[in-house]
Amino acid sequence: MRTLLLVLGDQLAPDHPGLKALDPDQDAAWMAEVADESRYVPSHVARTTLFLSAMRHFAARRRDEGLTVHYRRLGEHPEQTLGEALLADLDRLRPRQVRVLQPGEHRVLKQLGQACNKRGIPLEILDDPHFLVPPEAFRRWARGRKQLRMETFYREQRKALDVLMNDGEPAGGQWNFDADNRGHFGRDGPGWLPEPAAFPPDALTRECREDIAQHLPDLPGQADDFDWPVTPQQAQQALDDFIQHRLPAFGTYQDAMWTDQPWLYHARLSAALNLHLIHPRTVIDAAEQAWRDGHAPLHAVEGFIRQILGWREYVRGLYFHFGEAWHDWNALEADQPLPALYWDADTSMQCLQQAVGQTLKLGYAHHIQRLMVTGLFAQLLGVRPAEIHAWYLGIYVDAVEWVELPNVIGMSQYADNGRMASKPYVATGRYIQRMSNYCAHCPFDPGEALGAKACPFTTLYWDFLDRHRKRFARHPRTALQWKHVAKMDPERLQAIRDQASHIRRTLAAGDRI
Repeated sequence: MRTLLLVLGDQLAPDHPGLKALDPDQDAAWMAEVADESRYVPSHVARTTLFLSAMRHFAARRRDEGLTVHYRRLGEHPEQTLGEALLADLDRLRPRQVRVLQPGEHRVLKQLGQACNKRGIPLEILDDPHFLVPPEAFRRWARGRKQLRMETFYREQRKALDVLMNDGEPAGGQWNFDADNRGHFGRDGPGWLPEPAAFPPDALTRECREDIAQHLPDLPGQADDFDWPVTPQQAQQALDDFIQHRLPAFGTYQDAMWTDQPWLYHARLSAALNLHLIHPRTVIDAAEQAWRDGHAPLHAVEGFIRQILGWREYVRGLYFHFGEAWHDWNALEADQPLPALYWDADTSMQCLQQAVGQTLKLGYAHHIQRLMVTGLFAQLLGVRPAEIHAWYLGIYVDAVEWVELPNVIGMSQYADNGRMASKPYVATGRYIQRMSNYCAHCPFDPGEALGAKACPFTTLYWDFLDRHRKRFARHPRTALQWKHVAKMDPERLQAIRDQASHIRRTLAAGDRI
């Protein structure tokens, strides 16, 4: 064999650049399902189902096109890791060279590289065209900058790629419409919403679920409600459905939450994007065209595009820019274990019961549920960053380390000491009350920090400010918050410390709150 192309589970584009150079008479593709990819962090059963189903659909399509695909299915081989599986097939196939797109996780690249090195076979790393800003381009942008802020990066990419631009100026005369994208539903709630396009499991997906149940029976969550896109055609249908039915109101309500409403106006496209089932430029262009056609307002389209061209590309750039150092950062010296409620949703706190319960059922929560409910509670509690990182990486269907690690360590937990976010995103339970109806069904009062009815978020918020007073009291974007602590009655502040300590002890012991 001349070339063996390794196709990873998050690189399933039909226009995968490695495919173009393959000669069916001399070359082949290689794919593998291995238990370790679902166990090195406990992977939600829906996440594993998504990856395996999308992989099997990809392999079947490539075989129909005449390409040889060496595919190792779960349970059909003894190897437990990608590196072990590759090593076994290098001995059997003996290719002269191996190629792979830039993996989205340093750990995976190490395994593949070590396997090739052991057999003396060169491994070529290809640039991944399913991102708009290559790592080297990000490094050039970052060079010499004291602060690597998303907004600066986003504006430069808008110009470079001519997205939402009119004659060299930002559409609508401003770059960012974030102030228009913070609406909440009010007492009446979201009202009737069209259900997003669903993709019930076909025979191949059902087969994946059966294999997972047999060979990985201990994975968290469930896949009874699995309906994610697993092919490029389905991903395009999901995009069309979002543009038609939910994009117009997405901007206003993108941060809103509501009881038993997991989808609201969100796109459900992140998993398809992260598995390369659809190209980000396809998504961006469709959204921009909806604005130019008068179908969706500018603030909704700009807010949606910012998540893709801004945050998604920026986060990937940060991941490769700082490398494996992300794993070691713990700037706030957090040392609490991840509470059991993150695995069973057994809590009286309705916001966490809703966000975690929905996550365990679907493998999904939108960005505010992740940042300002599950992430905020972990930060205020002081959970070890490595533990909350492992939970996010395994529990969400769209999680790949390049996107998950910086978002959790940086944006959510501020464990990177501000390399990503200019300040910690902390708030009392009042924020959740304003953006949802969760508090209306909760025994805790978000306005109280002390007593039996005190909201744990509010108690822990004031305790967080107290514990980190020296670090943030002079910070230009947080000084006002810490001034409130300085004015607090000492006896009240001590009582808050005591109640916060009680919350930590209770959760660390595995008891319910």
